[in-house]
Amino acid sequence: MTCPTCGAALTEGARFCENCGAQIGAPVAVPDAGLPVASADHPLGDAPISAPTRKPAAALPDPPAPGRRPCTECGGEVGPDLYCLECGTKAPSERDHFREQPASWVAGVCDKALRKTRNEDAMALLAGEAPGSRAVLVVMDGVSNSIDSDVASLAGARAAREVLRMPLPAGMGTPESRDAAVRKVFTDAAAAANTAIVAVTDPDSPNPASATFTAVVVEGTRLTWANIGDSRSYWIPDAGVPLQLSVDDSVAQAQIASGVPREVAETGPQAHAITKWLGRDSEDVVPTVGALDVSEPGWVLACSDGLWNYASTPEELAAQVHGAGATEPGALALALVAFANGAGGHDNITAALARVDLGQNDRTPTPGGEPSDG
Repeated sequence: MTCPTCGAALTEGARFCENCGAQIGAPVAVPDAGLPVASADHPLGDAPISAPTRKPAAALPDPPAPGRRPCTECGGEVGPDLYCLECGTKAPSERDHFREQPASWVAGVCDKALRKTRNEDAMALLAGEAPGSRAVLVVMDGVSNSIDSDVASLAGARAAREVLRMPLPAGMGTPESRDAAVRKVFTDAAAAANTAIVAVTDPDSPNPASATFTAVVVEGTRLTWANIGDSRSYWIPDAGVPLQLSVDDSVAQAQIASGVPREVAETGPQAHAITKWLGRDSEDVVPTVGALDVSEPGWVLACSDGLWNYASTPEELAAQVHGAGATEPGALALALVAFANGAGGHDNITAALARVDLGQNDRTPTPGGEPSDG
């Protein structure tokens, strides 16, 4: 079976397409051809995520068809279900480790990590071509053991990205009006992510998929972020004081707010118990929203707890960023993922980055993240 909307392979009895979220048997929707794709060397983009099914091995493999990757064991063709069509060997999933780089100054890496069997993290990025123009970083972390969490987090991240594709509103000319208008947009983005998660969750699942949510919009030197759960956003300047932008919705954060030292709260038995999330059983999908105008060059980082587990404070993360010696966001994201894996790799790792360089932000962002002179 294939999805009538996007053509992705479907598992037998599937109710939803794992790639685009379409309900099987529902009217066919026109796919969005304008979504950013991943980098050329890791072309995951919006590729399907298919459940594995085995195929009997064959004695003599045929050459792989154009566009299909060859099996590392026998050289045969790897099918859409990630099993070799000739020898039956399971190939690594692109979902285990994928990269996106929509522009030279924005990139991210999403990795399964060493100790996990699948990647329930997800990210969705967009950016204007001109450095410092406009970018959107969305990171989500599937937090349940539901069979749908990996699919749901990716569907949610892409849905939120589309809501954030347009420039943030200016309100009615007052700071209060702008803040209210911006909160409305981020609330809509979180709601869209929640709807996408519910749409790809088995309605009969006793443990429905859920996910954290963090998003940062970069417009020139203004950073605006929103957060639900314990994925985080940071500002790491080249020379100034680094900041954690988002505030966790977690038991650990509540303990910190009551006076418990961070190192105690974040290593206690409920260190990763969250108090808000997205999903069918969520009771509150309104994010916490904030903004910051920066005056020096640096990095915007959105990440899952698979990274900040090993460098929780802004100073610890800044040390990793500065110590990596990378000037390109893709290389820096890879270095941060490698650091987390080297420190244990106990949880899925996502690091999404945008570079802010002063002197390159005098252009007005237009819809879709593309800049224009104004």
